[in-house]
Amino acid sequence: MSSGLQERDEIVRLLSGAPSVALACHVGPDGDALGSMLGLGNALRERGTQVVASWGGAPFRVPAAYDFLPGLDLLVPPEQFPAAPEVFVALDTASADRLGTLADRVTSAQCCVVVDHHASNTRFGGVNLVDVSAAATAVLVADLLERMGEPLTQEVAAPLYTGLVTDTGSFKYVATTPSVHELAARLLATGIRHDLITRAIYDNAPFGYVQLLGRACANAQLVPDAVGGLGLVSCVVAAEDLARSGLGLADVEGVIDVLRVAQEAEIAVVLKGDPLEGGFKVSTRSKGAVDVGAVCTALGGGGHRFAAGFTSHEDGEGTLARLRAELDAAPHLPV
Repeated sequence: MSSGLQERDEIVRLLSGAPSVALACHVGPDGDALGSMLGLGNALRERGTQVVASWGGAPFRVPAAYDFLPGLDLLVPPEQFPAAPEVFVALDTASADRLGTLADRVTSAQCCVVVDHHASNTRFGGVNLVDVSAAATAVLVADLLERMGEPLTQEVAAPLYTGLVTDTGSFKYVATTPSVHELAARLLATGIRHDLITRAIYDNAPFGYVQLLGRACANAQLVPDAVGGLGLVSCVVAAEDLARSGLGLADVEGVIDVLRVAQEAEIAVVLKGDPLEGGFKVSTRSKGAVDVGAVCTALGGGGHRFAAGFTSHEDGEGTLARLRAELDAAPHLPV
């Protein structure tokens, strides 16, 4: 991994010499955001560094799928996050606004470091390690820790493996290279239980989710001629349905992974009603012929070629219309 060598060396110097480090990830954290942040946090704590970690959004609650992760005690609510950290590290975050209420730490910190792999990253830090060839931000963290000479303990490996497995779609996406499998092997060699990790992430949900999933799929819509003939499948999970099922937004992340298997559609979309702010959190998936990361960036969000999202404050019909217009105009890529 050769890109950003100067930035890697500078980050290693900063992390190795700082007595305290404050870590943050994007609001509504996913497996890579949490895994990268806690993996780095656990490693720094093991070397004697004072560490806090957070994200600047409500609700400040770890999604149930990730409540097994070691290092959750490092998390502090955003209102308890240091006002002017010595070293502030933003992980898996493409722009400062994605830090939510912690965005001002970019300028109040003595040094702001950005570690990310999103192509849409705005390089908002003082030191920016942005490697779009990395399958996950967890890959970059693992490389930094290796350069620091930090051992891969189980407390470090479990979060990093979580980031790796979630951002590669369980090693299904094209970003899964030989080096990804080599890193997975090194993480597994620490003795972590990959079967328990993947069960917690993918195969453990309340019955209310099973019922909601059935309703969502029953109401899904297929438009074969959308996206220039590549096809689009979509569904809506209303905020009211979430409330009736006793679920939150983080509990229904898996809906799109079921929807995306429809062979008639290149693109899958799930509109999730936001019970706190109104509007929708929109998740998209591509099988590779369209870069949904670029599409969602144009709509104010971001992500990767295969998985991305954005927030919409329009109604469902308006949201889908705006998304379809961007998808119809998007270039078709070789797969």
